[in-house]
Amino acid sequence: MKYYIGIDLGGTNIKAGVVNEEFEIIAKATCKTNLPRPAEEICEDMAKVALEAVKNAGLEIEQIESVGIGTPGTANSDTGVIEYSNNLGFLNFHVVDLMKKFINKPCYVENDANAAAYGEYVAGAAKGANDAVCITLGTGVGGGIIINGKIYSGFNFAGAEIGHTVIDPNGPQCTCGRHGCFEVFSSATGLVRMTKEAMFEDKDSIMWKMNEEDGKVSARTAFNAMRAGDKAGKEVVDKYIKYLACGITNTINIFQPDILCIGGGVCNEGDPLLLPLKELVAKEIYTKNSAKNTEIVIAKLGNDAGIIGAAFLGLSHKK
Repeated sequence: MKYYIGIDLGGTNIKAGVVNEEFEIIAKATCKTNLPRPAEEICEDMAKVALEAVKNAGLEIEQIESVGIGTPGTANSDTGVIEYSNNLGFLNFHVVDLMKKFINKPCYVENDANAAAYGEYVAGAAKGANDAVCITLGTGVGGGIIINGKIYSGFNFAGAEIGHTVIDPNGPQCTCGRHGCFEVFSSATGLVRMTKEAMFEDKDSIMWKMNEEDGKVSARTAFNAMRAGDKAGKEVVDKYIKYLACGITNTINIFQPDILCIGGGVCNEGDPLLLPLKELVAKEIYTKNSAKNTEIVIAKLGNDAGIIGAAFLGLSHKK
């Protein structure tokens, strides 16, 4: 049996897992990222957490084939350099070279959304596809693209920023500076914003009571209100799905992947989200009269996608 280390470097936590050749995580370890601090310290902690995961798996480091790192920001997978990461404060950080000093194994680095997409491709909802696109609906809208089994990241390793394609040029301003980005409408953050706007327009909405009970407005508020028969809640959900369908249709029209999978907490809504979404996309895609179209599915691996995908970055490089 062969074993690999996958590291998911986040702004809050550093997570590492030992993954076997059947794409199963057999042990994990984690620690706080504790930003801001020097990149070298963070890399040292990544190595410590990785070695702790190996120990938790009952293995020796000699049994590990390679190490993969998924990181926020622009990661040059050819040179092993994190060229820029706003979240982490990295600029031209030679993470692979340093990691090899701590763990003398082949090492790879990739953008975290790309790593998560690759995880879904090798072991999750996109398994068996030749071409796949994975979209994560979280604080923002993350994207990962797999073409012919290989991660696509563009000539400058900053590709797959699906969340920053514009679907309404007159829409709210995005954190990237543009107006009406896919992310502004289809992220969990965007859903919360639209929910609050609807609440102030309808003072009688049950969402006000839900807000008092929960102590906040969440991405679930509008869906829960819709299920309770609330008119304003249904309007928010319909609006959210309309924008989500627009962004997904655009993505399908560009890439025509075998599978497009969507992940993130919003996807826990299941059929109330997926069924009307599929119906809208089916009406709008360019290939609607084709006998064969992209399958839209919910991501399967959850928070493990980044670890599994990072662990097998070496496989992507070989392809």
